[in-house]
Amino acid sequence: MRAEPGTTSFDRFGSGGDTGHDHEDEAPRLRYRAVFISDIHLGTAGCQADALLAFLKHHSSEYLYLVGDIIDGWQLRRRWFWPQAHNDVVQKLLRRARKGCHVVFVPGNHDEFARGFVGHRFGDITVLRDTVHTTAEGVSLWITHGDHFDGVIQCAKWLAYVGDNAYELTLRLNRSLNSLRARMGLPYWSLSQYLKGKVKSALNYVTDFEVAVSREARHRGHAGVVCGHIHRAEMRTIDGILYCNDGDWVESRSALVEHMDGRLEIIYWDDLVAQEAAAKALALQASAVHA
Repeated sequence: MRAEPGTTSFDRFGSGGDTGHDHEDEAPRLRYRAVFISDIHLGTAGCQADALLAFLKHHSSEYLYLVGDIIDGWQLRRRWFWPQAHNDVVQKLLRRARKGCHVVFVPGNHDEFARGFVGHRFGDITVLRDTVHTTAEGVSLWITHGDHFDGVIQCAKWLAYVGDNAYELTLRLNRSLNSLRARMGLPYWSLSQYLKGKVKSALNYVTDFEVAVSREARHRGHAGVVCGHIHRAEMRTIDGILYCNDGDWVESRSALVEHMDGRLEIIYWDDLVAQEAAAKALALQASAVHA
């Protein structure tokens, strides 16, 4: 593993070695030209590390962009939480880079400590403040986490910390609620997404953020932008600029992918699992008919 000066700051996050949970040697089912993921929030109870590991196991790519808030330094400063699955995610990413995937880490506000290492490489993962990806069709995409376009983060960071604590409380309530729904045979339901959808100020905040990020992409001369930060997967055109938000791995469990032909798509892990389950059920029915 190659490391530039400063790698010791990451040792406590990735020092577990291979644990047996990593199945990188198994052939992935789908290969993309590029995968964009953000807002994993390793170090929090809400992080869906097992689902992310399964996603990475089945989806390989030539490029992998980590678009901020990969590690939640805010929560880790309050309370240390680092189960084995979170270590496995770090090891998976390091191994993916060692095997030739071009992995770029663009830090966000929750892992802003990594901005002090911009320009360094950690285990073949390059840390950049922002970057540009050109699709197979020649579309120039500016890649940034997006927190610099969040007025709360920039003007009242203390309020962002309060909001972060409130979000963590909502997630804890959400886990308890969905545990009960699962026992009742009901599908997953997001309390926080429901509340965001009902509060007009939250909707205005999302719209303002999307427009601001898209305008900056236009100002920089790019055809589109890929960001994270607001935990809302979206792909749409805003004033002629392609706005892409890859969502998160706390609730939506989503990623933005570029197919080999340059086509961009937002995919959801839950949908992929459901499709696979349906395919297996059809296969079992077919085998039963022919038995």
